[in-house]
Amino acid sequence: MNTSKNVEKLLTDLGGDSLIYNGIDMSKHMRIIEVRGRGVTEQELVTERVTASDVEYVTGRIKPPRFLEIDYEIRASNREELRKRVDEVSEIISIRKQFKVSFKDELDRIYYCEHAGTVEDQEYPHVSRHRGTIVLLRDPYKYSKEEEETEIQDTTIVHNEGNEPVAPILELTAHKKATFIMVNNLVDEYNIIGYPLEEEGHEEVIEQKPVIFYEDGTSIGQWSYQGAKVDDYFNDITGTMTSDGAGIRAGNYGGAGDRMHGPAMITTLSTALTDFEVKTNFDIISRRAMDNFRIEVYLFDEAMNMLGKIGIKDNSRTQNRRAALGRVGPYRGAGRNNGYAIGKHNYIKDKLGETTLMHMSVKREGNLYTFYVGRYRNGRHQSTLTETYLDAKGEYDGKLKYIGLFIGNYKDRAVPNRLRMNSLEVTEIRQLTVDQTPYVIEEGDEIIIDHVAESVYINGVNYMPLRIAGSDFFHLPKGYSQLEINPPDTFSGIIKHREKFK
Repeated sequence: MNTSKNVEKLLTDLGGDSLIYNGIDMSKHMRIIEVRGRGVTEQELVTERVTASDVEYVTGRIKPPRFLEIDYEIRASNREELRKRVDEVSEIISIRKQFKVSFKDELDRIYYCEHAGTVEDQEYPHVSRHRGTIVLLRDPYKYSKEEEETEIQDTTIVHNEGNEPVAPILELTAHKKATFIMVNNLVDEYNIIGYPLEEEGHEEVIEQKPVIFYEDGTSIGQWSYQGAKVDDYFNDITGTMTSDGAGIRAGNYGGAGDRMHGPAMITTLSTALTDFEVKTNFDIISRRAMDNFRIEVYLFDEAMNMLGKIGIKDNSRTQNRRAALGRVGPYRGAGRNNGYAIGKHNYIKDKLGETTLMHMSVKREGNLYTFYVGRYRNGRHQSTLTETYLDAKGEYDGKLKYIGLFIGNYKDRAVPNRLRMNSLEVTEIRQLTVDQTPYVIEEGDEIIIDHVAESVYINGVNYMPLRIAGSDFFHLPKGYSQLEINPPDTFSGIIKHREKFK
């Protein structure tokens, strides 16, 4: 007879409240005997006694910490199997971050919890049985399992069917340029990002950052192999580039030498730029720790002097490494003193995963270079770093005229499944006068206004610095409420909220 099947049948027959713990159905591992902590919401009064009086006055109400206590039982056919089952449960429940818990008699609700410990009651050796209690610190509220979504209009009615106010998340796409975006709830609460125009209409709306050059692989034929330059201290130019329809990648890396080797190309900008910004996305899928690569964008002035570069590399045999590079001027050694605003001293990430979309940019205003790197994930940039470098002597102040791209591999090491530059954009930066207002939102921009995390992102970049003073991260009350988006006829998208219950 199959002992394992007998145990599973026994667990099923035992019944009890079935627990879904961080997405795992625990009925396959234990029997739930009793759950405490799902009852009526508690509250504590904050009181104050007036001097020389016996009366306590209520000054506030707070919700004390709430706990879920889950009494469980693990059974097995013998002692050896019991010990294995106990170890399995121990591994599942020991989570070091907040997670979701739900019960099969309340499948439309979730609890946000953190593991607070376990209490072992006793074991019964003669029947191979183990009993204990899992203790979870829980959010005072419980929430709907699914997020509610409402398609957004210029004026939108949102229905919150929970019994507590909730914070909304707006995910929007712009269909026109705009100097600002405002969302308000018509009860004197609003959130504004950008620069609303004055009512007098005296301001001039301008393109502060007009696009001078854009590449997504469709015009790769306009790039040239002739004249391409890289850091020749450790790189060899060999091989060819290609487009896969989504960006530029190496067609081949050429012959394997003793150094980093691969193809390089160069293109010419239509206008030489004094103040500029260069932005790019590197799309990387690297499934093997032994993979090796370097992908870089180079900047040159009118005389082909190197102004700097940005890039990502993996120089580890044992990690899926994402090491960012942001440098001013040509290679002259490692470290910040040699122009590396971003380098091995401040950006090496070994735990970003196999699939990463890395956003990098460099801008120059006057003699100040600003470098930025972040991982794009779920509509937001994560693991970000911004660093500046002041070219105090004006050694690298030539006008930007040429852009180079290099994709390399070291010796004969394995290369990633995907190593691609998805897009490259070069914009001119224009300095504003007093009566000029810039566009902050372009057509096609993806905007997230998150009232839960109290954050604002445009195309994944944190735009909180452009949030106007007096703005609120507000809540949707119980029942129906109305939201208004401005400017009108500019945005589409959804409003999301997760209903909340006492």
